[in-house]
Formats: sequence, C-alpha cells, structure tokens
Amino acid sequence: MSAKKGKPAKKSKPAKKSSSTSKSKTAQGGPVPPYGVPIREAIARGNKSEMKSLASSTRKYVADIQRALKVLEGKIAKHGG
Repeated sequence: MSAKKGKPAKKSKPAKKSSSTSKSKTAQGGPVPPYGVPIREAIARGNKSEMKSLASSTRKYVADIQRALKVLEGKIAKHGG
C-alpha cells in the first residue's frame, strides 16, 4: 500500500525488449548482417534450411559489399590514391 490514502501502489510494468534485439539473435527473425556470431549460432543449431537461407543472404550481402568496395576504391584512385 502506498502512503497516500491507503491506495495500493501501482505496479510498474517490466521494460519491453527492443524487437531489434530479439531479431538479431537468429536468422529466422528477419534480416541479419552475416557476421560470425549469427553464422556460428545457425551452425550450432544445425537447422539445414536456416543455414541454407543464411548462406544465400550472406552471398548477396557479400556481393553488395564487393560492389560498394569497387566504387569506393575507384573514388579513392580518382582522388590521387
């Protein structure tokens, strides 16, 4: 009970976890940057379809990064290396 007029104290609600936090733990929760932790966790779970999906999205991510790196290197060269 609170000190004010015998009314029960309000219970505080637990803080909600950010949806991005829970999604970043597994590839099943949505897009995950393909770095070591999600890849190793997918391997540890042993779910073949999850691993195949993660491998496919990782290949696409790596291809995007390679294209961006080529553009970046071209801009660096253009500015005198």
